[in-house]
Amino acid sequence: MTRTPRQDDRRDRLIEAAARLFRKQGYERTSVRQLAEAVGILSGSVFHHFDSKEDILLAVMSTTITTMIERLREAAGSASTTRGRLLALIQTELDLLHGNTRDGVSIIFFQWNSLSNANQKELLAMREEYERIWLDALQAARDGGALNAEPFIARRLLTGANGWTIYWYHRDGALSLDELAGTILGMLTGSLSRGQAEVIRGSEV
Repeated sequence: MTRTPRQDDRRDRLIEAAARLFRKQGYERTSVRQLAEAVGILSGSVFHHFDSKEDILLAVMSTTITTMIERLREAAGSASTTRGRLLALIQTELDLLHGNTRDGVSIIFFQWNSLSNANQKELLAMREEYERIWLDALQAARDGGALNAEPFIARRLLTGANGWTIYWYHRDGALSLDELAGTILGMLTGSLSRGQAEVIRGSEV
């Protein structure tokens, strides 16, 4: 069935509201009624756009991953050196976590297990494409001598480190996102300067 522009708009607003509420309250604690109220429609109207609440979660994740891949690919192509590419990827992932995509990205990080196995499989190929951009950059850095760690392990550590910043980092604090990205790059490549360490130690983040 072809959707009208108005239906597409409602679907997009439902995805946006779901990302916000799932992040704030958790997927399990957010009801379909709350989602409907957030966009000003009746609860039953939600199912004109989605077959189930889990389909909404799937839409939030797939829409967000698509944006993440586009942003990461653009960042990877913007740098002329392997070190510059790593820095651009770190900056981009942090911005995805703390910018206007933060609701959807946080859900991908922390609500993955709320999806059924079948829906997880549907998203795995997309997630692997995102991770491949990272692994290619990390492998290039290793080949060029800028990284000693095995790329897969380095990426797993980066995933945890970057993801955890949602609990402690504040963009309006003393530490800028670029400074944080530079510090993470320094730790990853073994080139953390004393000045960077002092910035981290002395900042109220």
